[in-house]
Amino acid sequence: VTCVAPATLLFIIFMIIPTIKVFNMSLYKWGGFSNTKQFVGLQNFKLLMNDSNFFRSFQNTILLITLVTIVTMAFALIFAAILSREKIVGQNFFRIVFYIPNILSVVVISAIFSAIYDPNNGLLNSILSIFRGKDATPILWMGDQKIVIYSLVIAMIWQAIGYYMVMYMASMSSIPENLYEAAALEGAGKVKQFFMITLPLIWNNIRTTLTFFVISTINLSFMFIQINTNGDLGSEVPLNYMYNKAFGGNYSYGMAIGVITFIFSFALSGLLNKITERDVLEF
Repeated sequence: VTCVAPATLLFIIFMIIPTIKVFNMSLYKWGGFSNTKQFVGLQNFKLLMNDSNFFRSFQNTILLITLVTIVTMAFALIFAAILSREKIVGQNFFRIVFYIPNILSVVVISAIFSAIYDPNNGLLNSILSIFRGKDATPILWMGDQKIVIYSLVIAMIWQAIGYYMVMYMASMSSIPENLYEAAALEGAGKVKQFFMITLPLIWNNIRTTLTFFVISTINLSFMFIQINTNGDLGSEVPLNYMYNKAFGGNYSYGMAIGVITFIFSFALSGLLNKITERDVLEF
């Protein structure tokens, strides 16, 4: 009890109490800078249900969660399997290279992709000009409402793959080699071994990382968008919208957005845990 007490106290002070305060403030009308607060009950939530900008930001979040999660998890698993199972020269080098983006701050990653996406001298447009011609109109990766979200998706995927790849490699390294040898003798190819042996035996790790990744995507999307677009061009997510409302003179309305985002994250985590639930395999 003595050892757990400090961590529990910090959790209560910095997590539980602020969360309760957010729920409490969502029931008031307060600009954030005055001493007067007016209790309005669920009025902020009623306004939220008729706010088209909020629903647009929510659609962006769902799009980011779907695309970033599926692509990141798929590539992380594939790269982990290749680096764990195949004899490749310089395996440790590739592990370090893949992991480097994870240790960089979002600001640094945003600066890198700003240079890549630069419409005039950026790497991406320079490569595309080889096929499109030098006189073709440059693509505004961060300035076109139709593609700005997808441009951010690529940056978020690049940042996250290495971290989850290393986690999956750690799980794969604990799988006995004799299982693969027996499967090979039975005529199972490497792809079949991956789906019949590797995935089932690291499924608990996948479940944990999947839930963790979805929540981190919701949080990271705020930073990526705030730094790169500031929510312009219809790229806002709920946390950006909350930030702009809360510090733009409507603090309580921002807290209502925070409550909905919290409930959505909590419900999504529970749903993912339920959907991915399966019997534990032992070896």
